[in-house]
Amino acid sequence: VFDAAFHIRLRTLGQNLPAILFLALVGVGITGLVSAALIYLGIGHPEAFPWEAALITGALLAATDPVAVIDQLKAMGAPARLTILLEGESLFNDASAIVVFGIVLGYATRTADPGPAAALVGFAAVFFGGAATGVAVGLVGAAALRLFAGGVSHALIVLTAAYGSFLLAEGALGVSGVMAALLAGLVLARTVQREDAPIVGTEISFLLGVLAFAANGSVFLLVGMTLSPAMFTERWQAMLIAVGAVLVARALVVLAALPALNPLLSSPVPGPYRQVLAWGGLRGAVTLALALSLPTSLEYAWVVQAMAYGVVLFTLFVQAPLMPGLIRRAVG
Repeated sequence: VFDAAFHIRLRTLGQNLPAILFLALVGVGITGLVSAALIYLGIGHPEAFPWEAALITGALLAATDPVAVIDQLKAMGAPARLTILLEGESLFNDASAIVVFGIVLGYATRTADPGPAAALVGFAAVFFGGAATGVAVGLVGAAALRLFAGGVSHALIVLTAAYGSFLLAEGALGVSGVMAALLAGLVLARTVQREDAPIVGTEISFLLGVLAFAANGSVFLLVGMTLSPAMFTERWQAMLIAVGAVLVARALVVLAALPALNPLLSSPVPGPYRQVLAWGGLRGAVTLALALSLPTSLEYAWVVQAMAYGVVLFTLFVQAPLMPGLIRRAVG
């Protein structure tokens, strides 16, 4: 999350922020609830798979990770606006989905108040508390970047801001570490991108890229260690239900709800772009990491994991390969 925030184009992000925040905040809520309802009805077994299990599944499936699509868009020279809509949504979406997942998991494990009002207040406190922490850490880091010379000093400052913001928020303040890392990255990006000459060299970008790649790779390695043939022989129906639920929920958000926002935007999101956004809501490392974090004490944890794996496999082998043709049609 920090790496993506640190490298995002802030000017283009700001121009499209209303649509991005709608997709990342309202969209997460709609996707999570619609997916949960469809999965709950599809499974149809309240004793073995209660509503709380469906809510957990909907929350972790709401996190999008369209890295492959963004790479394709850049390689094909797609308009910057289309790229930033997907990239910006994923950036804020991951943070909000993780916060929602934590709240729902607290409800499922009976470690939090299940009341809707308490959940909403808890979300706001954790979400915006993490954002404030990230801004504070980012401002300190930005001042340090200007104070010290480049090279190793800048590398240490950036890495300290990335991991320090998360640890401070999660460990000391009890707010969202992901939001803290996101805002710290954005504040540092603003500082770097405002300079006439870059004050952070390509070495820092390379280092962050390597760390991000290693983190994503580690998640997929852990998934490989937990996969079993039984998931596909015993839970293939649950996987198909989850895939269908996610596709319906994504279409509802992008093709039905987003057009209602167009009259309020200075530059409406055109139909071809919405088609790419609808199909490009891929799932990846964040969904897998949340699924792996489920406590084994939950009897339905393995079913939820199987559905998460099934959706990610559908992303990798069906959605992603079909994206180039859809992108060419949208921008051609």
